[in-house]
Amino acid sequence: VQLQASGGGSVQPGGSLRLSCAASGIIFSVRVMGWYRQLPGKQRELVASITNSGSTNYIDSVKGRFTISRGSSRSTILLQMNSLKPEDTAVYYCNGAISIPGYEYDYRTYWGQGTQVTVSS
Repeated sequence: VQLQASGGGSVQPGGSLRLSCAASGIIFSVRVMGWYRQLPGKQRELVASITNSGSTNYIDSVKGRFTISRGSSRSTILLQMNSLKPEDTAVYYCNGAISIPGYEYDYRTYWGQGTQVTVSS
């Protein structure tokens, strides 16, 4: 299983970006997927997540500005980021708890490569 993230870039404060993440490979089930971010010298933090039932969770600092959703397939997620602030600048990582055939209840954590988001005037 591999997770491929895309959509980062540079924007001015108040701008918008959309990140996408697609899991590929032979997948049985996706329990939850989400986005983390990491600032230089700091620990990686969970930004938003979405479960297989559609329940979402956000850190307080992005509520009302970011929206996580599923893409066209069950193993694709999107993160719409609006009203971006300089403090949103970070490397964003896609994450998923995924099981494969033969190990249907053994959910393992997979990470995508990071994508840089820079918010600066």
